[in-house]
Amino acid sequence: MNKALSAIIVIAIFWLTGCASTRLVDNQVNSFAPHTVPVGSHYRFERLPSQQADAAGQQRLEELAEQALAQVGLVRDDHNATYSVQISASQRVQNPAQERPLLGWHLGWRIGHGSVALGHAPLFPGLDNQTSYWREVALIMRERHTQVVVYETRASHEGPWSDSEAVLPAMLQAALQGFPTPPAGPRNVNIEIPR
Repeated sequence: MNKALSAIIVIAIFWLTGCASTRLVDNQVNSFAPHTVPVGSHYRFERLPSQQADAAGQQRLEELAEQALAQVGLVRDDHNATYSVQISASQRVQNPAQERPLLGWHLGWRIGHGSVALGHAPLFPGLDNQTSYWREVALIMRERHTQVVVYETRASHEGPWSDSEAVLPAMLQAALQGFPTPPAGPRNVNIEIPR
């Protein structure tokens, strides 16, 4: 009996440790591939004027995108590129406790935005104060000579993590899943990253 109990405890600790060592970046992805882009194709990045205003931030985003594009078999080549790539990212920070509409005179109960309250005080303090980060990455690939869009994809994610440096690579990986012939229509793509 002691050996069986010990084995169950070891398995439970291993399982809990494994779950605690990663986090899930759940992405909503939508991709369009009107033309085939051969694996091994060369590309270069193109920037909009608004992206040139924050050159350092755009440079970092392009570095992350370059890694994701290499994983699907594309090669960055600023001088002999067949395709151009525009990459963008946006983020919105939300604090549900500040944005929650207050109903009544705090005499009853309310449920919403991750909180349950009775009267004026929440039943589970702290749950309603968790900041949420909504992010979206978008990638558009064009044939350089004709400017025809050959591939377009975007991924969005909302979660509690503020570290964009860890979350954005997972979002880019999700956005490019299935390249060069992604599934049609919106889909969920989950990527696990280290905690």
